[in-house]
Amino acid sequence: MQSVTAKQYAQLFVPKLYTVLRGGYGLADLRADAIAGLTVAIVALPLAMALAIASGTTPEKGLYTAIIAGFLISALGGSRVQIGGPTAAFIPVVFVVIERFGFGGMILCTLLAGIMLIVAGLLRLGTLMKYMPQPVITGFTAGIAVSIFSSQVKDVFGLQMGAVPAEFFARWSALTGHMWTAQPAAVLLTALGLGIIVALRRWRPAWPGFLIALLVCTLVSLGLTLPIETIGSRFGTLPSTLPNFAFPHIPLERTRELLPSSFTIAFLAGVESLLSAVVADGMTGGRHRSNSELIAQGVANIGSALFGGLPATGAIARTATNVRAGARSPIAGMLHAVFLLLFMLVLAPTMRYIPLAALAAVLLIVTWNMSEVEHFRHTMSAPKGDRLVLLLTFGLTVFFDLTVAIETGLVVAAFVFMFRMADAFEVTSGVKLVEEDGEDREVGNESSQRSRLPPGVEAFQISGPLFFGAANRLDDLLDQFFKLPKVFILRMRLVPMIDASGVHALKALADRCHRRGIVLIVSGLQPQPKRVIEKMSLSSREGDLYFVADFEEALALAEPLAGKSLVEDIAGI
Repeated sequence: MQSVTAKQYAQLFVPKLYTVLRGGYGLADLRADAIAGLTVAIVALPLAMALAIASGTTPEKGLYTAIIAGFLISALGGSRVQIGGPTAAFIPVVFVVIERFGFGGMILCTLLAGIMLIVAGLLRLGTLMKYMPQPVITGFTAGIAVSIFSSQVKDVFGLQMGAVPAEFFARWSALTGHMWTAQPAAVLLTALGLGIIVALRRWRPAWPGFLIALLVCTLVSLGLTLPIETIGSRFGTLPSTLPNFAFPHIPLERTRELLPSSFTIAFLAGVESLLSAVVADGMTGGRHRSNSELIAQGVANIGSALFGGLPATGAIARTATNVRAGARSPIAGMLHAVFLLLFMLVLAPTMRYIPLAALAAVLLIVTWNMSEVEHFRHTMSAPKGDRLVLLLTFGLTVFFDLTVAIETGLVVAAFVFMFRMADAFEVTSGVKLVEEDGEDREVGNESSQRSRLPPGVEAFQISGPLFFGAANRLDDLLDQFFKLPKVFILRMRLVPMIDASGVHALKALADRCHRRGIVLIVSGLQPQPKRVIEKMSLSSREGDLYFVADFEEALALAEPLAGKSLVEDIAGI
């Protein structure tokens, strides 16, 4: 990373709210933000409760998260229109943590994830999120969708059973074992909710389909007195008070066990928030501050945990809704949190009548949107390495563990990348050299090059990045000669980068040349390889190793060196 001054470093973390207010903010802007905030709050209300229930906790936890984290993400973030809150991506990992470590373990995980996000922002790692392999993102996103779907089967069919296991095979074993307890009323309400949401998206896309579906399903359930499970029958009446600051019992002695899950939460929060910010930039023409966004996500997750909430991140769908509703600044996101708080204070007693089957319908739509079936199918037409990463990440997410899936997917993606880069690295002697504006061009064959080489001189050209995956390709260069040359020219004009392994391989080649009495000339170093080689103290050695600007200079230097060696050989006979 380039070095920056203290002032430039501080500017990386300036919230967009400060930028907006400094540039002027009027009554018309406030009116537009208020309308957008209200619109998003209406969308977020059912989602927050549904996501919390699917995560294995109570619905008010989702509301607390959307209120506290949503406010902080907008107030401190680096995106002008980002909406934060609980998202479906967290469901599998949160469910498992709560099942194994209790809600106190979930609080600790969220706190640790918040700290990790703040550190990542301060280290300016936000820009690195751009380099996440797309097959990994598609694989674990589709895997999460499958996990969420399987977690909703109980409420979709109204199965009469206890807690649903977290592990995939155990979960489906329990579900299939209780299918005989399915309730037709729950299935019909789920179908009704799905039908309303899909119909409104097609014919009235501006209407809040999730909220309307919940209202209709609740009225039908009450009007027909259907015997189905509701929020009240499972969780009781929701609290209609402000979220309380509380520090619950946290199993600090299990911190080490929780670190992998904390990393997964931080990773998901960072990736999803920055993806959401990029989507918002594309819709508004703006530009977010990635590192400021990471710090805001960290603070928001810590705040959510301290008020009894869940992990939070930027929500792509809600952010897009915010933009389409006319949001102009982060104040829209802050007002969305305020409206959610008002909804909770006023509507909490009536929310107890909402059927869980209706919330399951909401999550089934979220699941379908997350699955990105077309994107998955498109990636399956990619090269073999990308398909391997996609299927491996998807399979591990579904059948084992999201943390393992992400770690394995990234490692395999890295190996695929290294294999491709190593495969792109070429060593060749078959080039014809034509002078053009001081540059060398490849246009011909081996005999054309050799016609220009003085007696006792050989030349090879390498192209591609000289990194640890390709460095061993230099090991057998000298073994390709029937008769060893007196001078060996290694052309590196087409090497854009080199790492420590590449420098080590180059030094080893120079040492082998020295032991065999061969003078090595390296020509055409680009800026990055030249800088790294100099920094690692590999420099010219008189009569042994030379670094020159181009091939013409290498030829001019090679001829007298080769002639001198020939004279010495004749004198020694």
